[in-house]
Amino acid sequence: MELTLESQGYLEALYRAYLEDPFALPEEWRRYFSSLTLEDGRRREAPSPTLAPEEGAFLLKVARLVEAYRTQGHLAAQIDPLGRPRPRPRALSLEAHGLGPADLDRPLPPTFGAPTLRALLERLEAVYLGPVGIELAHVEPEEAEWLREALEAPWPKPDPETRRRLLEALLQASLFEEFLQKKYLGAKTFSAEGLESLIPLLKEAVLEAARLGVREVVLGMAHRGRLNVLAHVAGKPLERIFREFEEIFPEGYAGDVKYHLGFSSDQETPYGPVHVSLAFNPSHLEFVNPVTLGRLRAKQDRFGDRERKKGLAILVHGDSAFIGEGIVQETLNLSGLPGYRVGGTLHVVANNQLGFTTLPSEYTSGRYPTDIAKMIGAPIFHVNAEALDALWFILRLALAYRQRFGKDVVLDLVGYRRRGHNETDEPTFTQAPMYALIAKKPEPWKVYAEVLKGEGVVTEEALKAMREGYLERLEAEFARVKAEPGPVIPHGLSGIWKGYVGGPDRLVPEADTGVPKERLKDLLRRLTALPEGFRLHPKLKRFLEARLEMAEEKRPLDWATAEALAFASLAVEGHRVRLTGQDALRGTFTQRHAALFDYETGAPYLPLQHLEAGQAEVEIHNSPLSEAGVLGFEYGYSLDYPEGLILWEAQFGDFVNVAQVYIDQFLASAEAKWNRLSGLVLLLPHGLEGQGPEHSSARLERFLQLGAQDNLQVAYPTTPAQYFHLLRRQVKRPLRKPLIVMTPKGLLRHPEAVSPLEELASGRFQKVIGEKVKGARKVLLTSGKVYYELLAKRRELGAEDVAILRLELLYPFPEEELKEALSPYPKKTPVVYVQEEPVNQGAWWYLQARFCGEIFGHPFRVVARPESPSPAVGSSKVHKKEQEALLEEAFR
Repeated sequence: MELTLESQGYLEALYRAYLEDPFALPEEWRRYFSSLTLEDGRRREAPSPTLAPEEGAFLLKVARLVEAYRTQGHLAAQIDPLGRPRPRPRALSLEAHGLGPADLDRPLPPTFGAPTLRALLERLEAVYLGPVGIELAHVEPEEAEWLREALEAPWPKPDPETRRRLLEALLQASLFEEFLQKKYLGAKTFSAEGLESLIPLLKEAVLEAARLGVREVVLGMAHRGRLNVLAHVAGKPLERIFREFEEIFPEGYAGDVKYHLGFSSDQETPYGPVHVSLAFNPSHLEFVNPVTLGRLRAKQDRFGDRERKKGLAILVHGDSAFIGEGIVQETLNLSGLPGYRVGGTLHVVANNQLGFTTLPSEYTSGRYPTDIAKMIGAPIFHVNAEALDALWFILRLALAYRQRFGKDVVLDLVGYRRRGHNETDEPTFTQAPMYALIAKKPEPWKVYAEVLKGEGVVTEEALKAMREGYLERLEAEFARVKAEPGPVIPHGLSGIWKGYVGGPDRLVPEADTGVPKERLKDLLRRLTALPEGFRLHPKLKRFLEARLEMAEEKRPLDWATAEALAFASLAVEGHRVRLTGQDALRGTFTQRHAALFDYETGAPYLPLQHLEAGQAEVEIHNSPLSEAGVLGFEYGYSLDYPEGLILWEAQFGDFVNVAQVYIDQFLASAEAKWNRLSGLVLLLPHGLEGQGPEHSSARLERFLQLGAQDNLQVAYPTTPAQYFHLLRRQVKRPLRKPLIVMTPKGLLRHPEAVSPLEELASGRFQKVIGEKVKGARKVLLTSGKVYYELLAKRRELGAEDVAILRLELLYPFPEEELKEALSPYPKKTPVVYVQEEPVNQGAWWYLQARFCGEIFGHPFRVVARPESPSPAVGSSKVHKKEQEALLEEAFR
């Protein structure tokens, strides 16, 4: 509908537009027309014009001007503490809307919230062109209106006590950085200078969150300002920070740089205790984000916070990293998904207006680094980092929004970086004009102190006492460290981690993982039970019938059933089970069917969630098409749920390298760097089956190369029973190490890859499965699905003088078990490792480096595909020829 100011019927046209879509009109017109609603909810007929046409035209122009301030005011808001000019959009002028100075004192109806246009402009200038740039145009209309009502009302000023608290936090943040640079000259600290207000912001966030009922706060951030956050927000004792600068380490300590370390503490607030955790993180910017959210989700699940109100995640981002790192988009996308929702995250962008040496015009194609957050409709507030009172108000509004709507919100803290990327860097090589402005800037606490002194909120004497008291505290802690030199105190295991261990695998006894046969039968029956009236997909009827036959021991168990029994048995024993991954509910290979969907309504039913009263929760979620973000989330979840079975499954194992950062920087090295344990399980479908280079290999060799000091467990089981015991072993042993499982594809339905129920009821996971062949001329040692092909080839050739041993656990290497399995064979009997991967991939290089041509006295060589830069060929015909040649050579 086209509206023209000249139209005499413009009011009727506006009203008709309002009836069609109220949110298509500016808020003032919505208020006006909503007043025309009758008490019984019916609409009045379109009103006849009660205003003169010129008066109506004036109001429409004013409404458009108001909307311009709301949508474009942020472009001219005074958000840059360096004071650089920001062009004012023409849409914010009277002339752009056909208005002029003569209109300034014309009266406005009450719906505009101001008596005249002049008064309205004063309010709009203060709200939208002050120290906060507000972006709400992309936000859901109902939420945006709720926010605007708060924003366009008078902003409350913090009370005197709060302002003194803000000043003290700002002062301490600045003095702390100065102190470190004086005492540890030349040391890298990645200071918060230029963004010192990050500290009062985060401290107030914890306090305000507590007031709103939050009891757990989990923070994730990079290195910039991290030491300051550790000291003043996370509650890490100054003494421990200073000892890390002294670099006296316990024997054997690997550790990490001090600005990667995390910490947690219990903090008392006027509203009750709050546990604050700062997650450990590597230098890989933003990758801690989903880890932080996974940790919070686990905490929420632990204390039954289904509304996601009692825990808060705060992510502190760098400006160039927030828009530059793809993991940010993956994390934002998780925010509204059922399996990953945490009730909204407070995103704080520590905006230096500069990357390492990179300007915003070089690091983003958008207007702001925060534009990425518009994809999820998150409100965005750009705040001048030196406007402490406005920052306090916006923070409270942001947290109230998060608590009310359960969604993410972004606070872009616009400041600068007083020094270079680190304390030894020279920033004027690349940004001399910017740093000329920075050099003229006084410390922000001094500016805020002058404001408070001028308003009588703080006296010079009180300010002096505040400053000297903190400096005395710093000096006292520093003197104690110098007087009593001692080693760095590594992160310890306590709380929910009490009773779990890392360290050498051999020191932790094996666990009995069998489950009584009758219990397994009962669980199988429960896994096939459906609610009354449920309409099963016709093709799945046989699937459930087969499981009932397994319960009656009329047929052996397949892979998916063994997995379901592992999950079910753990759940009824009180262990939470959580599995996520692409297509995890059905399974990539149509094998799992953890959820059954009503054939008519599509409603899902998960039998694993209905086993018996009092069972632990079983969560299985289809993930978005993401590897890195989801794996990071599940790793974080495992950090705060050590007693559960937490699994992530790749659609194909080949795709796990999309998440390589989490494998290298977290799973493989977290115990050595941070003394952080994880029992996360990775299920990686692996095996050459003629499906091409990207559907064949989970890169087994890379996990084996990462194996050191028993940091990982890498397994390649060959039977459903082995898989069952392996999963239960991961929970039942107190050892917590990531478990990497090469899982099958074709074996899921292989007639020989089955196990009798008895093998699940008794025994345990076998690291090596031996075979005794009298008078064997050679021993084939292998892992995974090629075992069944070797078995078939041996039958075909009648080669009964060849033994086949299975290496089921590749790392930590089972030396004693393999030595025992080889003991029946004379030392002259050659051992041949058979792998289907190219010789430069798979397990061979790992084994060759370990045994160098002789394994426990036996000659040792390999049969494998020739070396190749690609894991597999693209032709299924060529694959079959290669596989046949490999099998022939193994028995030659």
